[in-house]
Amino acid sequence: MQDPQSLRLGCVKYLNARPLIRGWRGEAVFDHPAALAEKLQAGALQIALVSSFEFLRNPNYRIVDGVSISSDGPVYSVLVAHCGEISGVEEIELDPASLTSVALLRCLLGEMNLHPRLVSTSNAKSPAEKRARLLIGDQAIRFRKDHEQDFQYWDLGAEWKRLTNLPFVYALWLVRPEVIEAASVADELRNLRDNNLANMETLIAEETGDEDFCRFYYRDCLRFGFGEKEKEGLCLFQNLCEKHKILPHAPFDAHRLAKMVV
Repeated sequence: MQDPQSLRLGCVKYLNARPLIRGWRGEAVFDHPAALAEKLQAGALQIALVSSFEFLRNPNYRIVDGVSISSDGPVYSVLVAHCGEISGVEEIELDPASLTSVALLRCLLGEMNLHPRLVSTSNAKSPAEKRARLLIGDQAIRFRKDHEQDFQYWDLGAEWKRLTNLPFVYALWLVRPEVIEAASVADELRNLRDNNLANMETLIAEETGDEDFCRFYYRDCLRFGFGEKEKEGLCLFQNLCEKHKILPHAPFDAHRLAKMVV
């Protein structure tokens, strides 16, 4: 039997992933979501915590059941920083490290019938009256802390909840199909998550930043399960990605998803 700790594992290098990776005894590659998705596709990693969008566009992976990075309302760290009304924004600079957040932004804008230009780079260093910026992860947290009063923040988690009344799933543990002991590693990762959530104050005390913020972020903004509501939200995300031509048509529902979890 293969030791789960010997697998080539990757994880997003954001604060939101700490409750899912702290205590892992094997080696781990930490990188941005888009880079991890590329490494997982290439086989350089066997399992990785990556954007949920990566599963939707490449549904040949298995998902570790019961575990995700999700929100059921405002998420704080996936946002569009802007000035004035969001409906008046003409250009949004995207975060090249993100997969899911860009697709989520496009779905939300499409549902609101808003059509700003989405650009990968901009010469501007900060948002202006008709220009905005998509920020995710630790970069979004730092930006909000440094510029809390300077801009308005369109929280994508809050907008998804308002639109659908469902949680939104940002990241999942995905396992390549050739991994034989997928059930063993899934059990290990679920146990790791459970232990960290049971000892949340210890985890918070280890962070070098603001403990009060970490407590708020982990307890009020994030969810770490992957239950029926999260699965329903993921299926709806797939449907909206198809509707707005972000993904090609692919029949996707809870029944199919149930066959992909381990």
